[in-house]
Amino acid sequence: MADSPSNPSPTKGPVICVFCGAFPGTSPAHLEAARSLAHTFHKYSISLVYGGGTVGLMGELARTLVSLSGPNSVHGVIPAPLVKFEQQKNIPSFLSGQAESTVEYSVPADIEYGQTTVVKDMHTRKQLMASHVLAGGPGSGFVALSGGYGTLEELFEVITWNQLGIHGKGVVVYNVEGYYDGLIQWVKGAVSAGFVAPGNAGILVEAKTSEEVVKGLKEYKVSGGRYDLDWEQN
Repeated sequence: MADSPSNPSPTKGPVICVFCGAFPGTSPAHLEAARSLAHTFHKYSISLVYGGGTVGLMGELARTLVSLSGPNSVHGVIPAPLVKFEQQKNIPSFLSGQAESTVEYSVPADIEYGQTTVVKDMHTRKQLMASHVLAGGPGSGFVALSGGYGTLEELFEVITWNQLGIHGKGVVVYNVEGYYDGLIQWVKGAVSAGFVAPGNAGILVEAKTSEEVVKGLKEYKVSGGRYDLDWEQN
């Protein structure tokens, strides 16, 4: 367990960052997709970095992969305020009236959720998750399972970073029961309307099974429409 961000050392194995919801969704297919993704990661010895939550799709994905591949296969990164927010909802009723300063909050158990790093804010969280992916081997990248506003915000940031040439890793949406059909149509519409270059439409790849997720990242081709920018200059 770690309580501060650190720069990950390069690793030969693939590292996949998964963005997903802190709710289970109304259809059981979403939780099933999270479990399926964990089984596929185990099959191909893929490490997971994720938002560090213990509930919803995040918790299901992390717990399942840890049960299969062990605690070293999962690294959660969560801002301190979200640790408190998540655990406040689960405080026993006999403590609910206790002064907040006397209630202790702790990171999830390694044996159940893998390593957890607590950071100060959302920006640090996303930066650290991305750094683990960039240090990973071939097949590393970013995946969005079903989720809400936060999932979409994280997804579009790594898409934008790809377009700007900040990274060249694959970005895949795991489209469960058509959840992301509207998003995929939006991309096509943005290309038609002239707001996304045709050469950049392929930055985002669709997958409908967990096997397709891994294949999509492994076979990912960098878009020819990306901006040729130098991000190393001060």
